[in-house]
Amino acid sequence: MLFRSRAPILGLCLFFSLAITGSTAPRPVNVRVNRWLMVRQNQGQVMFDRQGNRRASRSGDRLESVGDGVVTGQRSTAVLEVDTGIGFIQVAENTHIRVRSLAYAPDNGRITVLEVPYGQARLQLRPFTHRGSNLEIFTPAGVSAVRGTEFGVSIQPNGKTGLATLSGAVTSTAQGQRVFVPGGFQNFTLPGEAPSAAVPLSDSTELRYQLERRIQAGLRSLRFIGKVDPVNLVLVDSKPQTTDRNGEFSLLLPAVSRQALQITVVTPLGRRQIHDVLIQL
Repeated sequence: MLFRSRAPILGLCLFFSLAITGSTAPRPVNVRVNRWLMVRQNQGQVMFDRQGNRRASRSGDRLESVGDGVVTGQRSTAVLEVDTGIGFIQVAENTHIRVRSLAYAPDNGRITVLEVPYGQARLQLRPFTHRGSNLEIFTPAGVSAVRGTEFGVSIQPNGKTGLATLSGAVTSTAQGQRVFVPGGFQNFTLPGEAPSAAVPLSDSTELRYQLERRIQAGLRSLRFIGKVDPVNLVLVDSKPQTTDRNGEFSLLLPAVSRQALQITVVTPLGRRQIHDVLIQL
């Protein structure tokens, strides 16, 4: 049997460019002490991480050295401001974001290199005025380079990275292959593979699922097979899941007469929906 939950589609506009590559290391830049990201808002359990030492994050904390970062827990979020008003980063729950390098370009532009090992973040950046300015976000699958835009990334436990842009032009490169992602499109990249083809941006939190009854060694069980947009994150009872290239994931459940699952679907742009699934035999 097949069930479906639908959510509306987000509208789009044009004004930025973004590039993703399969590179594993940025070009060398020097860290400068007068560059920073500032914590503007905290909600819930947010930790400030400096050289592996963590404490509760406070508004006004500055990420200004290599390795500085914030880590959000369940139902927790943070907002970071990039220095000199370049823009803001909305950090979702269960996300780790940290500084990889902060520097100046020869023309006094600002080069900001960040890393997101897991979770979801949405960036709102004004167009840069210096040619040398750049902002890069590294994930386990590649790197996103930005010169002023609004876009989002989602990173699953296995490193699979979903990308959604509201406008502009995207070049997604990995494993020696390049995919052009125009404004209003999305794609994903699996670690060690070329980027997927660009498809129209949906920003959909739809969840489809089916149940399979199983008997093995005389024991009864259920397999829950769910499907979401391949760029999305999935959490089952707050635990992050891994989806395949088709957006499918599965759970092995005990064959009891009645059980409930809370499945949260999060898009790269941060749109989320909680699906309360009641299973009755």
